[in-house]
Amino acid sequence: MIRVLIADDQEMVRMGFRMILDAQDDIEVVADVADGVSAVSKARELRPDVCLLDIRMPGLDGLEVTRQLAGPDVADPLKVVVVTTFDLDEYVHTALRNGAHGFLLKDAGPALLIEAVRAADRGDALVSPQITIRLLKHFDGGTPKSPATPPSEPLTARELDVVKAAARGLTNTEIGAELFLSLSTVKTHLASVQGKIGARNRVETAAWAWRNGVVS
Repeated sequence: MIRVLIADDQEMVRMGFRMILDAQDDIEVVADVADGVSAVSKARELRPDVCLLDIRMPGLDGLEVTRQLAGPDVADPLKVVVVTTFDLDEYVHTALRNGAHGFLLKDAGPALLIEAVRAADRGDALVSPQITIRLLKHFDGGTPKSPATPPSEPLTARELDVVKAAARGLTNTEIGAELFLSLSTVKTHLASVQGKIGARNRVETAAWAWRNGVVS
């Protein structure tokens, strides 16, 4: 079972998410809380597989909660998916830099919510399709592209193909279909790339590609 914590200051949202997720055979909601301080406390206590966080919450906002639970300085980070009504680039950038595995809008629908939880649990990432490409193109705030983060060793031609596809927002299945690769081969290439560039997930991999001019 994928154990999920929900943090949102609106009770109706928490109830709706719980109903959607608890209806799945492989997902169990272990807690829901209404503020950021409780989110950090409960998450550290229960160690859920995935935390669903709203951004605007009392106490601590979802971006700060994400940093405390999944940030670069966290020794044993949890997997976080930010779910919000606010489609603002600065929120998306900060959430992903703070370690979020996904970023969804609340109107994305039940299917994407469920898939985002499953993706985060397996170490993948899902971002609402309507903001994926815009997000990645401007991930570095519009700063000039430069090879500021060279890989530890050169990427192979096939790894570059996979990275370019991921940076365009394609899923692993779509990448496999486009490049005539099996799903396991796509995952192997992405894992290899992440090791070479020091990325923790596909969103960081795609962001690296945009920042370094691998895609244009």
